[in-house]
Amino acid sequence: MKMTSLSKKLSFIVCIVLIAAMALVTTGCNDNKNNTEETPSVTSTTLSENNVIGKGETSFSLTVSDGIGNQAEYTVYTDKKTVGEALVELDFISGDEGPYGLYIKTVNGITFDYDKDGKYWAFYVNGEYAMSGVDTTEIDKNAKYELKVE
Repeated sequence: MKMTSLSKKLSFIVCIVLIAAMALVTTGCNDNKNNTEETPSVTSTTLSENNVIGKGETSFSLTVSDGIGNQAEYTVYTDKKTVGEALVELDFISGDEGPYGLYIKTVNGITFDYDKDGKYWAFYVNGEYAMSGVDTTEIDKNAKYELKVE
């Protein structure tokens, strides 16, 4: 049996539509996979506004910016001498000890590792990139500290 010209055209169009649909579905799946690998999902419970953490005589202001538009302000209370000591004691930050001090990899449950993600947690004091590590920066109650993904 021979297919008519109309049947051949219709079969060809159906094949093209199916191939296009498969390509769109496959692309959509890959885009979602890449987004979750490159950028961690951050919910409002991870970074929420106006948090007060810790206990102690001294307090300082800390802003956390996760790199995807979420930002949270914290007031940290402590009896420790350095910003790093206070945040480590509260399990707010963690990382690896290196030749230059603590290399922060996780802040409030959000992890970035430059070797894996190409991003890292940067430490700022009064809006400027800190000239000392978080674990050697003595707490100044008038200073504004920030941990920001770069």
